[in-house]
Amino acid sequence: MGKSRGRRFRQMPLSPTGLEQRCDEEDDPDEEPASELLEKVQHPSAEVREYACASISKLLQEQQAIPAFLQRDVVRCLGPLLMDYSLAVRETAAGALRNLSACGGFEVCDDMVSKDIMTPLVALLKECSTGLDANQLSPEKRIEMDKNYTEDIANEAINLLWNVCECSSTAVHIFNKEGCLEAVLRYMKKFSTNVDLAISAANCLQAVTEDNPDLLSSFNASSQQVLETVMLCPESTMKHILLRTLTAGIVWNIKGTIPPGSLGSMINAILKIFSESLAIDAGETIIRMKEAEKNRLKLAVERETEENMSDVTENCVLSEGYDLEEIPKVKKGENDISDFLPPDQRELKEVTALLMAQQTALEIIVNMCCSEDPSDDEWEELSSSDESDFMENLYNDGSGLLMSPLCLSDEVNSAFMNNLIPKKILEKTAFPNSVALDICMHNPSWKPLIKKLNAVQCRALTCLQNILLVSDVDCLGGASLQSIAQHLLQLVFAKIELPTDTEFLEAITSALRALLQTMASKNISQCMTPEQLLSLCEAGMDSSNASVKVNIVSILGISGSILAKGQETAETLKVIGKFLLEVAMKESSLVVAGEALDALFDVFADGKEAEKAAVEIRLLPALKEFQPVFKMRMRKEGKGKYSTDQLCVLDNVKMNLRRFIAYQETLGKSPTCNNEEL
Repeated sequence: MGKSRGRRFRQMPLSPTGLEQRCDEEDDPDEEPASELLEKVQHPSAEVREYACASISKLLQEQQAIPAFLQRDVVRCLGPLLMDYSLAVRETAAGALRNLSACGGFEVCDDMVSKDIMTPLVALLKECSTGLDANQLSPEKRIEMDKNYTEDIANEAINLLWNVCECSSTAVHIFNKEGCLEAVLRYMKKFSTNVDLAISAANCLQAVTEDNPDLLSSFNASSQQVLETVMLCPESTMKHILLRTLTAGIVWNIKGTIPPGSLGSMINAILKIFSESLAIDAGETIIRMKEAEKNRLKLAVERETEENMSDVTENCVLSEGYDLEEIPKVKKGENDISDFLPPDQRELKEVTALLMAQQTALEIIVNMCCSEDPSDDEWEELSSSDESDFMENLYNDGSGLLMSPLCLSDEVNSAFMNNLIPKKILEKTAFPNSVALDICMHNPSWKPLIKKLNAVQCRALTCLQNILLVSDVDCLGGASLQSIAQHLLQLVFAKIELPTDTEFLEAITSALRALLQTMASKNISQCMTPEQLLSLCEAGMDSSNASVKVNIVSILGISGSILAKGQETAETLKVIGKFLLEVAMKESSLVVAGEALDALFDVFADGKEAEKAAVEIRLLPALKEFQPVFKMRMRKEGKGKYSTDQLCVLDNVKMNLRRFIAYQETLGKSPTCNNEEL
């Protein structure tokens, strides 16, 4: 499962200069400010350059402003400013480029790399890294302000590097070639004094180490020691939990450098960090942090009031004719607490860090659950089987499924069990705390947390899906498959209206599909009533997401194959069969249509009830009529529209359709027909 890419841009408050005011008042699209601002970044005055970069940074937070700046070569204008003699200009220029990379997307990042943004960026990163070690700047670059420019510039630069490396393989190649690893590790070592910088560096390094074998040789004992030190950092803030989680992800990415004898302990250490992250109740944390914020702001109001009262009292004492009645009284509600909200919003940032840590942990756990797709040789072996072996090949172990070989390494499985990972994942699949949701709904700055809470739930459902497929059910903390099924169904049918959110629907249907598959393989009775099954199917097929539809028809196939072995189920099988036939014949996605055919093979493979239902819905004639249509669709739509893997599966479905028709004919359900191959 791919990780979602967030908008990591910099929101920078600007001073009330005439330049900013002019940009804010610029409403006429014909009066484009891009040209003027890009001219001002070349101004001799460092202050003008700084505010021009800050203004550009603000405008680049809006995607509609990006094309105008790209047309005027903003990258080549701002790139040299990363090495400007003014540190303030460096910071604002890096912030503007960071926003461009975050809001512009993959193509813009590729364009930035092609215009050589990496040359000044790498130089800046290395200079900042040296500055961190020296803890001082050269005299001409030192600015007397209460601000650590080296670390602030480094934070902007590392976020820019993170963005472009996540989007551009060329940027990653340059990262490897220029030896940026050492600089990034130095930023991570600042975790005890600047955790934000360390988190940015860890995020960047986690992205760069993913599927990057060329970088592995750069991880020597010293660099591994840095990662180990960060993983063992004792601080317990949510930000440090996030940092440890990201670092554990880096170590997992470079596991190829770990000696075999240390692999087990390394995996256990990683999953221990994930377990600690997942053990925290995000809902309770939101409630607690919101209360902490309220108390802190209340104290700020009281301190401000006391200071104001003190000033008034002193003024009144000095005034002739002093009267107690003249002392102004502070009315209840007169002070708006939001006015005292500090710009860092520390409690909100802590909760955000926790949710990011949990989401990251779940995404990495998904990758730790490994499964192998059928190889080309396996497909060829299956395809070359005789028709007489069709049912045996297709419905192996009585599960009604063509199952891929799945595995979980002994080291990972043992660490999963030791750290109660599956049990904690199951807990995370529940809906977020209603009180916490209410807090977020009624506080605008906290409202974005709702999306993050939902993302954690969806990642947990995806993890549950993988665990059900690759591990023993005993690892789920004693929860039976039936109880897990009831839990998942409660998530689906908890509200009057079925869920429509695409991400949630994909996650919940994937988990249900894996659960039903596991239950079928163990000959455990299914949990969904026919009414629930059809309601879920109707909701899923209304989705525009092909993955949701694939899951839905697969669920129908699994459930139908079990019903076919029961008694007096023909009526339900007829409804399922008609539904799947309609999907196969009318669905615009060839992948979904193929999955629907596969499900039909599952449902009507065997059993007296299935035979009865097949005759009544005229399944065989319908499939024979549809056979040339499917062949034509594959020829017209297959190439160029679908991946090699999808075409491989579709080709297998096409072959199985021919075999299924032949198999049905051998049952004597219809006169012998022309068995011409597709």
